[in-house]
Amino acid sequence: MGSAELLMSVAATGLYYLDHFRFALRWLHDRYGDLLSAPESDFVQEFGALPRESQALLVRLIMRRGQRFRAGKIHYPEIGNIARACGPLIELQWVDPRPPLSIEDLARLVTRAELGELFPALPASLSKAQALAILREMHTEKRSFEDWRGSVSEPVYLVCIASLCARLRLLFFGNFRQEWSEFVLADLGVFRYEVVPLCRESRAFHTRQDIEDFYLLYECRRMLAEDAPLADVLALLPRTALRHEWLEARRSKLEFRIARRYEIAGERQQALKLYADCSHPDARWRAIRMLENDARYREAHQFACARQVPASRAEEQRLARVRRRLERRLGLPPTPLRRPARPERMDLIVPTPKLGESVELMALKAVAAPEAPVYYVENTLINSLFGLLCWEALFAPVSGAFFHAFHAAPMDLFSRTFRHRRAALFDRCLATLESDFYKDTIKETFLAKQGIQSLFVAWGVLDEDLLDTALACIPAAHLRQYFERLLSNVPENRTGLPDLVQFWVHENRYRMIEVKGPGDRLQDNQQRWMDFCVEQNLPVAVCHVHWAA
Repeated sequence: MGSAELLMSVAATGLYYLDHFRFALRWLHDRYGDLLSAPESDFVQEFGALPRESQALLVRLIMRRGQRFRAGKIHYPEIGNIARACGPLIELQWVDPRPPLSIEDLARLVTRAELGELFPALPASLSKAQALAILREMHTEKRSFEDWRGSVSEPVYLVCIASLCARLRLLFFGNFRQEWSEFVLADLGVFRYEVVPLCRESRAFHTRQDIEDFYLLYECRRMLAEDAPLADVLALLPRTALRHEWLEARRSKLEFRIARRYEIAGERQQALKLYADCSHPDARWRAIRMLENDARYREAHQFACARQVPASRAEEQRLARVRRRLERRLGLPPTPLRRPARPERMDLIVPTPKLGESVELMALKAVAAPEAPVYYVENTLINSLFGLLCWEALFAPVSGAFFHAFHAAPMDLFSRTFRHRRAALFDRCLATLESDFYKDTIKETFLAKQGIQSLFVAWGVLDEDLLDTALACIPAAHLRQYFERLLSNVPENRTGLPDLVQFWVHENRYRMIEVKGPGDRLQDNQQRWMDFCVEQNLPVAVCHVHWAA
């Protein structure tokens, strides 16, 4: 069935969203039944006992923006009579039909014209925001919608259960961004996802405290997004490391973001204190830069030298530069710098580009030859080959890696223990590179998993022609070197690869090419890849493009 037919099928059922919500509740009950709180468990049971129309209405309302809705604005043909469907929800106190409304609440529910009818003394020239500023001073009380409007009879429904439903959504998806609409996109074939077998042992949370910590981090993130006072957010954030590695990574990221906000706000001592205690990879670097900008060079130098072994090659790169600057400021002997590798250099003179022409594509056209085609791949080719060869390891049901059926990558992909937790699986995948069997594995996965969401595989770039050419020209030993570097630090190394790849098909060889326009230079992550390729004797070049006079 095509997407259009599927769309009509889904639309015809009318209650597809209710089926999705029921599925999510069953999944949560089966997976976390022993960890759900009493209110969460009660909700799951009581929701299942509601009339279908009441279930559908509640789901419709929690999927809408906000928590207060005018009855006259709620129209769903598949539900029918809204007041009747709402009755059981009111009995359970999940919906309040007469909530007290502040003047701000009222303004969100009515148009500017309606606001003028309710308060005719307001000058018609005022915008809604200007009118609200005046009304806020005059009306500090709360009234029901009907009381505000006088003779007009129209209920406003407040969804009292909205926050609990939001928590269940967070628990189901395991992140702060995905919405219930993800189900619909999967139904319509817009996105397809790998089916990962999940059991209770592979679940992400193993204690109720894990879940409470997760909810608490979400609340801190929400407050930060809404510009709540930083002291309030910091007071809510756990200040000691969490036992759960995945949650601790999110806690440290929030702590880093709070510190950054303090720094931007000029509260630099508080920012420095947070950076010093924070385990986020960028915290140490921000502390050094802040001290350097404040001309506190000796303290900055102490921070820069505090740990002998940098956490990553990226940190080593940045620290080396800042140490040299600080040493000059302090009159200290300079630390020897690691010399960057010198890859093969290419120089091209091409006409000045027209508007919209990229320097990479201009270089591609200039370098390509019938016997040596060139492809614009940037980060996609090596990542895709890795994703295809190691598909089994990437989508293994490791504990805490997958929450639901809508993952393009495991949740712990950027964790320091990502490879370690799948060591045997990755070793088995990479071992296939010792014979030509790896080519069959990659091709079979390419055909079998076509279009399934993967953070590594770029289906829009990788076609059979490019795949066959790459497998014929890139030696297995080279692929292993690329893949090992990717696995050594996924977040740092999955970007920065050269723009182009050139293949000499009849000679079974290739060359990676990074393109730089006039005045452009290698970025840090690109330089790290260049260093690696030169050190490992992998064919790479930097193409410097010059405009014709």
